[in-house]
Amino acid sequence: MVDTSEVNDKPFVLITGAAGNIGSALSRALRRDYRIIALDIKHAAEADFSYEFDLTDADSVSQVMRNIAEEHGRKLAAVVHLAAYFDFSGEHSPLYDKVNIEGTRNLLEALTDFAVERFIYSSTMLVHRPGKPGTKITEQTPLAPGWIYPQSKADTEAVIRERATMPYTLLRLAGLYDDKTCVPTLAHQIARVHAANMKSHLYAGDTRTGQACLHQADMIEAFRLTIERRRQLPAENEILVGEPHSDSYEAVQQRLGELIHGEDHWATLSLPRPVAKTGAWVEEKAEPVVPDYFDKGEKPFIRPFMIDLASDHYELDISRAREQLGWEPRHRLMDGLEALVGSLQADPRGWYEANGITPPDWLIEADTLGRNPERLLQQYQQQFRRQHARGLWSHFVNMMLGLWLLSSPPLLGYTGTALAWSDTAAGAVLTGFAALSLSWRQAWARWVCAAIGLWLMFAPLLFATASAAGYLNGTLVGMLVIGLAAAVGPAPGISPVAATMGPETPPGWDHNPSSWLQRMPVIALALVGFFVARYLAAWQLGHIDGVWDPFFSGAGAGAPQLNGTEAVIGSELSESFPVSDAGMGAMVYALEVLIGLIGGTRRWRTMPWLVASFGLLIVPLGVVSITFIIIQPLIIGTWCSLCLLMAALMLLQIAYAFNEFVATGQFLRRRQRAGAPVLKIFFTGDTDEGEAGPGDDFERRPLLIARDTLVTGVNLPWNLGLCLLIGLWLMFTRVTLGSDGAMAAWDHLVGALVITVGVIAMAESARPVRWLLLPLAVVLVITPFAHDAGAVATGASLLSAVALAGLAVPRGRVRDRYGGWERWLV
Repeated sequence: MVDTSEVNDKPFVLITGAAGNIGSALSRALRRDYRIIALDIKHAAEADFSYEFDLTDADSVSQVMRNIAEEHGRKLAAVVHLAAYFDFSGEHSPLYDKVNIEGTRNLLEALTDFAVERFIYSSTMLVHRPGKPGTKITEQTPLAPGWIYPQSKADTEAVIRERATMPYTLLRLAGLYDDKTCVPTLAHQIARVHAANMKSHLYAGDTRTGQACLHQADMIEAFRLTIERRRQLPAENEILVGEPHSDSYEAVQQRLGELIHGEDHWATLSLPRPVAKTGAWVEEKAEPVVPDYFDKGEKPFIRPFMIDLASDHYELDISRAREQLGWEPRHRLMDGLEALVGSLQADPRGWYEANGITPPDWLIEADTLGRNPERLLQQYQQQFRRQHARGLWSHFVNMMLGLWLLSSPPLLGYTGTALAWSDTAAGAVLTGFAALSLSWRQAWARWVCAAIGLWLMFAPLLFATASAAGYLNGTLVGMLVIGLAAAVGPAPGISPVAATMGPETPPGWDHNPSSWLQRMPVIALALVGFFVARYLAAWQLGHIDGVWDPFFSGAGAGAPQLNGTEAVIGSELSESFPVSDAGMGAMVYALEVLIGLIGGTRRWRTMPWLVASFGLLIVPLGVVSITFIIIQPLIIGTWCSLCLLMAALMLLQIAYAFNEFVATGQFLRRRQRAGAPVLKIFFTGDTDEGEAGPGDDFERRPLLIARDTLVTGVNLPWNLGLCLLIGLWLMFTRVTLGSDGAMAAWDHLVGALVITVGVIAMAESARPVRWLLLPLAVVLVITPFAHDAGAVATGASLLSAVALAGLAVPRGRVRDRYGGWERWLV
């Protein structure tokens, strides 16, 4: 408690919520002329007398007021009511009623026996109906609060009008700021621009609108003048307090871009309201599903209800404040932004915490590693800008491809078709977003270009175009657009820490699974698969008259005029798909080629989502391919040579890509154990343990490069080679043993699965997969007796089962290290 022996003649001012930041500042400002009585749920250090109470408990309020009356009398110069509940969820909370409305009613009831010269309530300008740019809000503007917080303030004002037995003033305050903190909407806007992510360039409303602000020092002065003039003011009055000029969202964005990044022009795109609301809804609904891994369990700041308020404009007419209080603001937000940004740059983590915003993970990581966050961010941006400048040509080429699409229909002869309209629209949109991608600040536009490329590849299949030229155009231009937009560096969306810090090779590994040497086989296999599938799709769409099959005829399928490949891809099963199944396969292979080209050699930790997306492409396609191979002789009655080739390519891709899956999984597991938000890191990457490590060495003889490319992490032990031969033999027991019926079907099924297991197990990190040969061997033991097979078929099946069981035991040589994964390679 402060010594007040020399100030006993000063009048008393009672402040609720006095232990808070604003209450403490107000107490300091008033103590020269008044004795401050503080009421709060905790001790208020700046007050002369501090009492702890519960505003929501009428008995607690009555008791503390009796104590005040006994100790200080019942005469109060003013009561400043600051205590209130507030959150930015937009959802109704019982605390709004208990604290703001009922709590104020409890306070007024307890004050009825006091001589209070003026009751001053801290309200908000948001109780008024918003205006339009160019119009000002006055105290006569109708009340129309847009969400729960200002609604509770308006309801509290109604309680004051009804219950107050003393003169009162409702100070309707603008958005508050000082040199380090500010109203949440502005604080998050500053944080978005500081992060320079895609959201920093998007706004859900009219960027010409804005909201009046108020510096804390000016607010304190308004309270002081209200208390000073308490006897001259009308018995019942309201006063708007804020800066008379409301800076637009766009103007604030421009100023922040200049202060934080030195940018003269900060582009801001106004999103259509339905798009913005959908995005906000998706973000909000995604949070409960993964509360421990994304944003540390916090809900996103932008909520759907805020989209409806984004174009609200609050510009204040402060004539009454000037006339009744003699008050004029001495600060202006546009000048104050410099101090706010200065505080952010001087102590980024402290600024985020002071404004109640969780610091970005890269900032926390940099701080933990002893790196200056601002310097790290600058290093990242400089690196990003250099890479962007080197890749500008790719966006110019995409602009040219957009113009090419506009002219393609008449040049290639498919004018008037649905594909023509699609390509024309895609060309126009691509040209615009490719031009936008020229700015390094608009890196997000590259993903839009990539999405357009994906559509270009799919559109000819959706519209089943009869134009071979149109299909070829969509395929090639789509692949080029995706490659130029996403594969040419720098990759957008990677966190600064992930991009500038961390090892090249995963900890405990002796090779980098994301190196170009490791990715080349996957890309090459996918490229061959693309050409084969594209060839089959051309036949399905009627662009060519026939396809080649050197081994099988369509006689078994009841189509002797067709070969095996034509009978399979022209079967009722194949045609049951809504689009060309071969065309979809070609599209997936093309995406695998592109994914193989995207990202640097550290993508196992900088772009985990990309590594996982390859798995999402390859695994379903692999399952479909193997399933299709299994059912060909069973349902269609023949085989497709080119389909067998594509299935083999797909299995080999899994073997060569498996190491990267393991490295990324280990990385995410390490980050989870460190308490990091794994889902966010999944999309933005992170640093990791270990040193930089060696990069790809292409300055060697071609044979050495080819050897490392083909055998690093992948080999074919003798036992797996024999398993593959057994699987191949089982698939064709119809030919080798003359089997038929259910026995032949089971042999074919097991043989296909044996080959699948054997090829995947060629990857050293996937070697335990070979143990799946054991249940397949059990099936081979059971099937001859379940289907009354002959002696030869039974003996062959049993012999194959014994051989597979024995061959599954040897692990085979594992030459490389996999960061502790070796202990699982049993």
